[in-house]
Amino acid sequence: IVDGNVKMTLGMIWTIILRFAIQDISVEETSAKEGLLLWCQRKTAPYKNVNIQNFHISWKDGLGFCALIHRHRPELIDYGKLRKDDPLTNLNTAFDVAEKYLDIPKMLDAEDIVGTARPDEKAIMTYVSSFYHAFSGAQKAETAANRICKVLAVNQENEQLMEDYEKLASDLLEWIRRTIPWLENRAPENTMQAMQQKLEDFRDYRRLHKPPKVQEKCQLEINFNTLQTKLRLSNRPAFMPSEGKMVSDINNAWGGLEQAEKGYEEWLLNEIRRLERLDHLAEKFRQKASIHESWTDGKEAMLQQKDYETATLSEIKALLKKHEAFESDLAAHQDRVEQIAAIAQELNELDYYDSPSVNARCQKICDQWDNLGALTQKRREALERTEKLLETIDQLYLEYAKRAAPFNNWMEGAMEDLQDTFIVHTIEEIQGLSTAHEQFKATLPDADKERQAILGIHNEVSKIVQTYHVNMAGTNPYTTITPHEINGKWEHVRQLVPRRDQALMEEHARQQQNERLRKQFGAQANVIGPWIQTKMEEIGRISIEMHGTLEDQLNHLRQYEKSIVNYKPKIDQLEGDHQQIQEALIFDNKHTNYTMEHIRVGWEQLLTTIARTINEVENQILTRDAKGISQEQMNEFRASFNHFDR
Repeated sequence: IVDGNVKMTLGMIWTIILRFAIQDISVEETSAKEGLLLWCQRKTAPYKNVNIQNFHISWKDGLGFCALIHRHRPELIDYGKLRKDDPLTNLNTAFDVAEKYLDIPKMLDAEDIVGTARPDEKAIMTYVSSFYHAFSGAQKAETAANRICKVLAVNQENEQLMEDYEKLASDLLEWIRRTIPWLENRAPENTMQAMQQKLEDFRDYRRLHKPPKVQEKCQLEINFNTLQTKLRLSNRPAFMPSEGKMVSDINNAWGGLEQAEKGYEEWLLNEIRRLERLDHLAEKFRQKASIHESWTDGKEAMLQQKDYETATLSEIKALLKKHEAFESDLAAHQDRVEQIAAIAQELNELDYYDSPSVNARCQKICDQWDNLGALTQKRREALERTEKLLETIDQLYLEYAKRAAPFNNWMEGAMEDLQDTFIVHTIEEIQGLSTAHEQFKATLPDADKERQAILGIHNEVSKIVQTYHVNMAGTNPYTTITPHEINGKWEHVRQLVPRRDQALMEEHARQQQNERLRKQFGAQANVIGPWIQTKMEEIGRISIEMHGTLEDQLNHLRQYEKSIVNYKPKIDQLEGDHQQIQEALIFDNKHTNYTMEHIRVGWEQLLTTIARTINEVENQILTRDAKGISQEQMNEFRASFNHFDR
């Protein structure tokens, strides 16, 4: 300076500026020039058309200075109205504002910067460092103020956090205290619908009411931890909540809540399972009871009916088969009754709310079942007793039928025989009938014993029916023959026997008379028949013989004719006997081989022969007399005629 050396003076000034204005600038790990450049780049980075790369041409448009001012004091410059193509205005605006509002002297001239191709780097650095120091001092003051405000804000925030913690803790603990009794209320419900409503309420609690409280608890813990951290960082004493509101107290209360909640949920699920089981068992009980009651409907009346009293043996056997099938069905239903009783017992053990009605219905079913068993046994005994009685009666009926049928046939045959219109022609035949009739009468005592035995069988049936009050619906299935018919037919047989005796006696007398007629007719016929035969032979012999004249022969023949005519009364008498025989309907006669027809024919032939022979002799006499034939010639003619007439 003394020597007036400008260059050395400027160098000294720059050294001073560099030492006291620039050298102490430090940004991150850089210092001095590089630090200042980095600070400028960071501050102007957000601004359009600003790209600080150095301390000369990067500042020519003035936007870099305006950007620094606007960055720290945005109210001083309207950066949006600045244009890159108006560097002079931009530079003057920045220099004026810096001088006026930031107390930064106007070290540079806008025209020099614009007019210079490369502005002076040191001058720009010096001016920019003024901005750095200006803004850095303001920032420190602001930082100090901010720190004070921040401390106050932190204290206020801590106090607010303490108040919030106390309030949240109180509210949360109060909610827990209100909720736990609700969760510990384990009063059982009777219906699934009520328990479902409780479960739905619990789900609403889990879904709607608890999540906000969980969030509050988490927020409470976060606030507590945050508060303690802030207090520790601020070197303040740790926060001590009021008594009973420590995080551990809240956690203990919350643990109790969750324990109660877990127990309540388990209780709910167990109760629902219990009620589901109860509902299932109750429905199962109702279904089985309804099925059983439907099955038993009408069974008591069926078992009490007396249909077996009017049933036949085959119907009784069918009823027994049907009863056996019913007993099998009854035995099969025993399991259902036991199941019904077991279900009712389980419902009682599970404390079913409607147990009284279940027990009453179960008791009714059991009582009815016992009654059905008793009625079933009683009906079986009645059926078996009736079957035995009917089997006994059936055997008696069968024995009755086996003996009554042949006995009835015997009586019918006897009646037929006793009423038979016998036709006999001989005394031997009637004697044979009489002998047979006597033999038949000899069998009547045995027959009467058989009848009594048969009636005894029927009486035994009647005795059984009366003794055991058996209601016989029908008659003997093996026969239609009744005791009344047997007695009627037996009485008829007894009445027919004397009638038969009388008829046989009358017929015997008639046959004796017929035999007398036969003998009488036979005696006469045996005489008349040979007599006619003899006469026929004699006439033939006379007609052949040629002894004497024709007149002698004629006289001889007329004497025969007279004797024959004189025999006519005997023929008439025989005709009378024959008439009696015909009236007596006698068709054969063992006492003679001659019938009336034979006698008549012989008699007619005899009369015809004698008449013809007489006529022939008379004709011969007429011929002889007419022809004048001698006796010798006539004898020759007669001999020839007799020869060829044989």
